[in-house]
Amino acid sequence: MTQEAILAQVQQAQGIDKLLQVVAHLRHPEHGCPWDLKQTHSSLKRFMLEEAYEAIEAVDETEASGDPTPLKEELGDVLLQVVLHSQLAQDAGTFDFQQVCDTIAEKLIRRHPHVFGSVSVDSPDAVVNNWEAIKRAEKGEIQQASILDGISKSQPALSRALETSQKAVKVGFEWPNLDSLWECVMSEYQEFRAEMDALPSDQTVSAEAFERLESEMGDIYFASVNLARHFKIDPEVALSKATAKFTKRFQAMEALIRERFPQAESPEAAMAALDFETWDALWREAKQTTSLL
Repeated sequence: MTQEAILAQVQQAQGIDKLLQVVAHLRHPEHGCPWDLKQTHSSLKRFMLEEAYEAIEAVDETEASGDPTPLKEELGDVLLQVVLHSQLAQDAGTFDFQQVCDTIAEKLIRRHPHVFGSVSVDSPDAVVNNWEAIKRAEKGEIQQASILDGISKSQPALSRALETSQKAVKVGFEWPNLDSLWECVMSEYQEFRAEMDALPSDQTVSAEAFERLESEMGDIYFASVNLARHFKIDPEVALSKATAKFTKRFQAMEALIRERFPQAESPEAAMAALDFETWDALWREAKQTTSLL
């Protein structure tokens, strides 16, 4: 089949059928794309993560601008990853995209007995509890070894920490009040400071000291995740927004430096020559400027 004939065939399809045909042709052993033919489930993992993160960014962008185009495009990129993995599986004779769809549809039916059955629920929390109970029953884990079983270890660390904390809290492992939680967070900072103060005067960090510092820093993060959970803040989202805010302010500071040091060999050279007081003044100015945007 010629390239023109392939394109004409694909253009006659619509929606998911069109995408399935495109990916099937990309993976065709004779006239397919060399890059797509080389891919494996493992090699595609990083793209799945990247596209998921870009879709999350598009949600924020769409909410901020009101333009749904970025979200539409990024959701398409996420869907492409699902279709690609499904095509790889179909090529290997294990499963195909239709089976993926059937599997998730049946799972949704089973786990929503309040919609597709006679179970009654009175709150979103009850829906979540039912979902977890049904999930455990499906996996034969009614008597699971730990309530923390099943938490994905490959998800981002902050998300994993949040899910771990949420599951522990469900069975009562919780601070009695906000003050005690706050004291826990502050104590972790104090323990990190104690490790800092224990360093030699030249602040040389041995391998053993590094491990202790790393451990205490991890405790700070985990305690902070619990504080975020208390206020129903997703720490992954909060940190993402904080990083975006820092980026905006730093870029505004870069613009100020280019404007005020035009004689410098490069913006980077101008930055390298600045002392802390100048950096601090520029940061404050950039912070005030970006807060007005």
